Amino acid sequence: MSTLANYAPLFGIIGLAAALLMYLYIKSLPAGNARMREISDLIHSGSMTYLKRQYAIIVIFLAGVALALALSLGVPTAIAYLSGGALSMLAGFIGMKGATKANVRTAEAAHIHKPEASQALEAAFYGGSVMGFSVASLGLVGVGIFFLAFGRPEEAKVINGFAMGASSIALFARVGGGIFTKTADVGADLVGKVEAGIPEDDPRNPGVVADNVGDNVGDVAGLGADIFESYVGAVIASVALAATIPVTELAGLGAREALISYPLVLIMAGLAASFLGLFSIRALGRLGPAPALRYSSIISAGAFLVLAWFATILTGCGTGCFLAVAAGALGGSLIGLLSEFYTGGRPVGKIARSSTTGAGTNVITGIAVGLESCVLPVVAIGAVIFIANYGAGIYGIGIAAVGMLATTGITMSVDAYGPIADNAGGITEMSALGDDVRAITDTLDSLGNTTAAIGKGFAIGSAALTAIALFTAFGQAVSAATGVPFEITLSDPHVVIGLLVGGTIPFFIGALTMTSVGKSAMKMVEEIRRQFREIPGLLEGRAGVKPDVERCVDISTRAALKEMILPGLLAASAPVVVGFLFGAKALGGMLAGATVTGILLAIFMANAGGAWDNAKKYIEQGRLGGKGSDAHKAAVVGDTVGDPFKDTSGPRSTSCSSSSAWSRSSSPRRWSPSTPTRRRRPPTRAASSRSSRPSSSRRFRSTTARPTSSKAPSRCAERAQGVVSVGRPDE
Repeated sequence: MSTLANYAPLFGIIGLAAALLMYLYIKSLPAGNARMREISDLIHSGSMTYLKRQYAIIVIFLAGVALALALSLGVPTAIAYLSGGALSMLAGFIGMKGATKANVRTAEAAHIHKPEASQALEAAFYGGSVMGFSVASLGLVGVGIFFLAFGRPEEAKVINGFAMGASSIALFARVGGGIFTKTADVGADLVGKVEAGIPEDDPRNPGVVADNVGDNVGDVAGLGADIFESYVGAVIASVALAATIPVTELAGLGAREALISYPLVLIMAGLAASFLGLFSIRALGRLGPAPALRYSSIISAGAFLVLAWFATILTGCGTGCFLAVAAGALGGSLIGLLSEFYTGGRPVGKIARSSTTGAGTNVITGIAVGLESCVLPVVAIGAVIFIANYGAGIYGIGIAAVGMLATTGITMSVDAYGPIADNAGGITEMSALGDDVRAITDTLDSLGNTTAAIGKGFAIGSAALTAIALFTAFGQAVSAATGVPFEITLSDPHVVIGLLVGGTIPFFIGALTMTSVGKSAMKMVEEIRRQFREIPGLLEGRAGVKPDVERCVDISTRAALKEMILPGLLAASAPVVVGFLFGAKALGGMLAGATVTGILLAIFMANAGGAWDNAKKYIEQGRLGGKGSDAHKAAVVGDTVGDPFKDTSGPRSTSCSSSSAWSRSSSPRRWSPSTPTRRRRPPTRAASSRSSRPSSSRRFRSTTARPTSSKAPSRCAERAQGVVSVGRPDE
């Protein structure tokens, strides 16, 4: 066991201390006038109330699964599972506190220092860093502690429970948060901007505060749970691979103990590199918001590569391992730049210009941009896979995902900056700080849509890499449990069934979440219309007349908590059903199908939604007729379609892959690789001779050797239990 990895919990505690310092710094900034503080308190109260009610529901799910794990895999795995879920929830809670304190201070910084935007940028970024460093640090603390207790190859299976817990939180938090925020956003936009013709975030609109609450529960707590799952999932998947990889494949990579500790050392280096990006933002702020955020991420990525090289040498791993890590880090940066182009470059102007001929052409162009945006990121993911596999085999693909997410501290800080800037714009409008201040916050908000797409790109890319690693781990687990090589071919009907079912599920989950937003938004629209109609003087803006914002927050809360259950349970249960009905091969096919369609659908929806939103803001800056023009109304319709795309359905398109991964681990021994749930007959002599032939392709066959004793399969299966209990991000 590497000595460096033993310090992982200490590194995590240092990161938490940094998050606390950032929070205290944010609280020390001026919070504006009484009206600004009143609005901020409403947003804070609504966000925390929703989070507590959501966590109360999720805890019941966690307790049930933990009990099942304790009975089937042992108490240590159940404890790891609960710890993963608890730390994910804690990260969301801390991040929410930071975001809801930073929003009003960002607005006040824009007001005090106008027309200079650097101070407002700094306030929003440091507010986001509370979330970013909480996610990275708590993940490092949790994985580090369980690594110290169970980091030996024969016990590494226990650590997978931690990733299972993180996956469970992400499963529900992202769906619930996405439904909440888009219920309020769509309802407020349709009635306020389209029907009533009032500005965005107008204080007369009762849905505005609910919209701002939704930005926090969806894009801070929800996305934080998503990234936390991806972060710890990539690390633990690599640990699991290192613990179970055949001895014949270790040559040139390093000792097994070094390979097990290597992912932890990498994320320690990533946290240190994230500090450099954090400290650089003040100097970079003079260049403008977009260059500052871009270069801070680049600085962190460059510093991480340098530290990763030294980590590779100190742990005794081969240079092929570093090649895989570098491919992941650079590939993640490339995916981020591609997301930035499609959500903030020329395609945005293209969508905006199409709005001049109506909402129909706006929607058509936005869909075309989203579809086109899938091509280059997938090529980048393919290149990362090729290089990582060349450098370190299937283990290299796992640590490439670690390299992609190692600087989560800075990546998530940039991501969480977006909803804070959005909230600042709402507070600016509702507090009547003036158009010059709103222009600053709009610039920051527009950039926030792009940074959100970049964060989703990192999560999607790492999900693809992790899924491949888990697919191989699953094959090794089945081979060890059954004693025969695990092979998947497209000529097997069960594999084809799994492919089709897996490919369909991301679309079905997307349909469920889009429908949920539609139904909930209808209720919000009716409520806002009712208040405009029944509260005298509200729409006219009569002094002293206020909307009933608590009612709108309650509608979004109830809708989110109710509608998140079915998609979450479907993603969790589908792999179990397919595995027991059609066998392990169908289950492997299901993961493959869900991975391919889920990744493409997630990229399409995330980028199309971000581009639609920024096209609307492009027009609102005075181009093509500006606010209130026909082009603006068409762009609002496109943005209404894009909102649930990017913040609800898109992030969940990869949920089946992650849930498949941890659901399959419950009992690979009961799933025969060649038949459904029928008991496997003893192999014939011919079958035995075929199984003894060397594998010709590591991509499709398990290289796990036939056990030499009756006890070996049991030990291998136990060691592989939970190996595939981790997954995305993003999903």
